[in-house]
Amino acid sequence: MDFNLTFIGQMIAFAIFVFLTMRYVWPPITQAMEERQKKIADGLSAADRAERDLQLAQEKAAADLKEAKAKAAQIIDQANRRANLIVDEAKTQARTEGERLIERAQSEIEQEMNRAREELRKAVSALVIDGAEKVLGSEVKQDAHNDLLAKLAAEL
Repeated sequence: MDFNLTFIGQMIAFAIFVFLTMRYVWPPITQAMEERQKKIADGLSAADRAERDLQLAQEKAAADLKEAKAKAAQIIDQANRRANLIVDEAKTQARTEGERLIERAQSEIEQEMNRAREELRKAVSALVIDGAEKVLGSEVKQDAHNDLLAKLAAEL
């Protein structure tokens, strides 16, 4: 291999090229690569944060849904208890009203029976007076024998 002036010129040109490339070309390329690398790293960290936020939001939504279901179940349970209470109150009221009506009816029946007995006593006492008049052949005065007639009516 010949070591001549062309070779030295090429070496000097190559050295100047390397120097100029390292001085003026390489720093913007490395800076652009570093910026790109930083953007990629920021994007990946943002994606990780977004994924964590999404997971937290999903957990919160699941917890809120669970809480809402529990509240709905509680409201439904309270409504059922209230409905049962209203039904029980209505049954109790109906029983009370029925008993009151039965008592009133029994009272009315008893009053009617007493009236009927009294009318029957009056009718029987009138028949007894008529019968006694016919048997005795004279008039029996109701006013004079009122005590006797009252005893007789009481015995009937």
